[in-house]
Amino acid sequence: MTALADIPLKTIRGADATLGDYAGKVLLVVNVASKCGLTPQYEGLEALYRTYREKGLVVLGFPANEFAGQEPGSEAEIESFCTTNFGVDFPMFAKIVVKGEGIHPLYAGLIAQSATPDAEIAWNFEKFLIGRDGSVIGRFSPRTTPDDPALVAAIEAALAA
Repeated sequence: MTALADIPLKTIRGADATLGDYAGKVLLVVNVASKCGLTPQYEGLEALYRTYREKGLVVLGFPANEFAGQEPGSEAEIESFCTTNFGVDFPMFAKIVVKGEGIHPLYAGLIAQSATPDAEIAWNFEKFLIGRDGSVIGRFSPRTTPDDPALVAAIEAALAA
């Protein structure tokens, strides 16, 4: 199985990337959407990033359109929406498939390494916490808000490890 850090990705502006670019950091990987009832979580995700980035947290947003067509825009439209409406400064990536046919290898790997490897992505804003060693150490439901005490505690524990 390919290490998560080695899976080829594209940034929202089309540059080549991998999770390996963030080696030694704690990562919060989130599938995001602009037209979802949970879209206001962008604000909380940016707050997490600003609070913990100096300690080693990087929030990574992966737009996906698998859930009720709630991310129909182009990468440029998504980037503009996120920066204009939520001041998003954390890294954003090109739109990918996170569930079903054509699932991106990153999401197949995240799911396989999680504590619930048989559970598909439930909805937009599902969160995977990756430790400094590159392994999945937590999976949080879409309804878990970025300021949820369990998520914050898991992030703080990962940063302290």
